[in-house]
Amino acid sequence: MGIYKIKNSYYVDFYHEGRRVRKAVGSRRDAENALSAVKADILRGEYRFKRERKIRFEDFAKEYIEFAKVNKKSWRRDETSLKNLKAHFKNMLFSKITPRNIEEYKKKRIEEVKGSTINRELALLKFMFSLAKKWKLVDENPVKEVKFFQEQKIEMKILNRDEINRLIDTSSDHLKPIIKIALNTGMRKGEILNLRWSDIDFDKYFIFIKESKSGKMRKVPMNSIVSSALNSIERKSEFVFYNPKTNGHLRDFKTAFKAACRRAGIEDLRFHDLRHSAATFMVQGGIDLVTVKEILGHSSIEMTMRYAHPTPENKRKAVNVLAAIFGQKEKKMVTIWSQGEDRTDVKKDLTSSLSNN
Repeated sequence: MGIYKIKNSYYVDFYHEGRRVRKAVGSRRDAENALSAVKADILRGEYRFKRERKIRFEDFAKEYIEFAKVNKKSWRRDETSLKNLKAHFKNMLFSKITPRNIEEYKKKRIEEVKGSTINRELALLKFMFSLAKKWKLVDENPVKEVKFFQEQKIEMKILNRDEINRLIDTSSDHLKPIIKIALNTGMRKGEILNLRWSDIDFDKYFIFIKESKSGKMRKVPMNSIVSSALNSIERKSEFVFYNPKTNGHLRDFKTAFKAACRRAGIEDLRFHDLRHSAATFMVQGGIDLVTVKEILGHSSIEMTMRYAHPTPENKRKAVNVLAAIFGQKEKKMVTIWSQGEDRTDVKKDLTSSLSNN
């Protein structure tokens, strides 16, 4: 190991695992510090040769899609996002993409689409770099240094009973069972459309969801409305909601859903709001949050707590529960007093009970 100088630059020179390493580091003091650090790393067994794999963005994108097809349900959506990313980062080495390059991408895309769309594309790029880092193809994730666009929070729309009835009444025949299932199970759109007949147990009244957003399988109980809606569908395929044009399951129903909302006079309704409505009605009906969490397939109780809205009706119900509890003891005391008995011990007991609660 040593240090040498060529013109105005100093170099460190050493061998490790049979390979010679020579690096320019600047001044002599910088070289001495660098050499000391290398010696310490070698003694600890932490020194590693960096083997940079020179791969272009579009080539890594192909590798990523192959990975996504096996590991992600949303790989088709990733394909769409990648088209825009590849158009900008084409021919660039994946490992050489910098935060500045990504900022340039943001500046260009914001003239074409909303910030929320760009955020989805940046989230994909961030995940790709995390994967590349895991595969030892890059050392850093430049997307971590990039600020995402601020998005306006979408308010949940909770349907009332009249709106629900109007929506079902104005829906087309193939859409009706989908809406009924969503409102009576809280299932996501993708979970409903991916349903196979083999996933449904009509004897035990369960729907078995094998592919969910959280990646966990779960069983969702059916009620009579869901069972009736499913039994009304003709079995033409292994899929419940069959698309004869593709011989696969139905992919979407945006046009039919928008038309139903328009006829029902309901504005700004997303299909996902049916899931929100189902969760809210369950909580308002007195179902505990843990049970609602399991039915919805949430990964944490915090997500379910969004539906625990303290309405005036729920507050009234809460104090009526207290009245039912304390009212029994009060009734007993009033009865004793009405009989003319002097029961100071009962008065003290009641006063103590109410003050402590």
